[in-house]
Amino acid sequence: MAHLDLRRKLEILADAAKYDASCASSGTARRDSRKGGIGSTEGMGICHAYAPDGRCISLLKILLTNYCQFDCHYCINRKSSNVRRAAFSVHEVVDLTLGFYRRNYIEGLFLSSGIIRSPDHTMSELVEVARSLREDHGFKGYIHLKTIPDADPDLVAQAGLWADRVSINIELPTDTALHRLAPDKSAARITGAMAGMKRSIVEARDASKHFRSAPKYAPAGQSTQMIVGADAATDSQIIERAAGLYTAYGMRRVYYSAFSPIPDASAVLPLKRPPLMREHRLYQSDWLIRFYGFDPHEIGDASENGMLPLDIDPKLAWALKFRAGFPVDVNRAEKEQLLRVPGLGTKAVKMILSVRRYRKLRLEDLARLTSSIAKVRPFIVTADWRPSRYTDRADLRTLLTPRAEQLELFAR
Repeated sequence: MAHLDLRRKLEILADAAKYDASCASSGTARRDSRKGGIGSTEGMGICHAYAPDGRCISLLKILLTNYCQFDCHYCINRKSSNVRRAAFSVHEVVDLTLGFYRRNYIEGLFLSSGIIRSPDHTMSELVEVARSLREDHGFKGYIHLKTIPDADPDLVAQAGLWADRVSINIELPTDTALHRLAPDKSAARITGAMAGMKRSIVEARDASKHFRSAPKYAPAGQSTQMIVGADAATDSQIIERAAGLYTAYGMRRVYYSAFSPIPDASAVLPLKRPPLMREHRLYQSDWLIRFYGFDPHEIGDASENGMLPLDIDPKLAWALKFRAGFPVDVNRAEKEQLLRVPGLGTKAVKMILSVRRYRKLRLEDLARLTSSIAKVRPFIVTADWRPSRYTDRADLRTLLTPRAEQLELFAR
């Protein structure tokens, strides 16, 4: 390969990293007993990730290399793909990160890689980047490392010593699809690496309770990503798998990435990508499981042949299918019941529970707490409102469905 300058490498390896959706920051502060250093995870700010509180965090999102020994059908950087290749040295990634930070372009680094030479060699290079930033340069900004599950477990474990978050991609919703589309990868090795990372995180947390000097270990936890639409998995299967990952491995986030046809694509892949709205509905379902008390099977019960409806959100789909549980009296209902009302978010429910201790809530009060009182009205009772005219309407779904033009962008 002809020699490439740093700018050209950056162009190739930043573009190659765009297919990874799990570039997001928890926004945790990296506390260190030593004074000084540079970088921060606390500011506003390449790749924009969002913390749970809504803050925007800018990260340099790149691959160490897009050379790869694996031949995953869905990956543009697979061994058989006809793409321009490049590779950074450890020193180049460190210098880029520090240089971008000093220019106030970024607040952290998201680093992944293809498999070059061997999984162990690649993992050791990724770890060395993070170690050098922390130890040699006192960098305290956010670092997210994508780990290599085929690498030696001790090398994978080292990632958590230097990174705020680590991620190990599950890749596809089913083991069958992984075997067919990523023949070099092993579902057992992937979940084994996740289990090992969970153990390391738990052990570090326990140590911190007993020893003030215990080092921080992956304080933002671990995450993973699933590709949606590259195989025949239904939304119900995807949701069930995600819920299992949260339970078994303590995932902080599961990311969903709608399959996008790539240049020089494998013949075993679909010719078209799924609607972006499908990815959006999966994120909404994920939110219902994590914050609204829904079980995966409940969301599946509201699906149609295992697929979430695209024209309405999953909570509304569930409420329409199980209308016997409504309307809910906002002045008397338990928190769990209120969280299942379409249009009421967690903040609105918290406010309802607080205000009703002092007075009865009216419909106009709820209108101030939600962006769509029209969606809420058919499912609630207030001091001055009963949804009598909505109770048995067969066309209620049509009345509550967003206009077609509002969905057009996501349907493409």
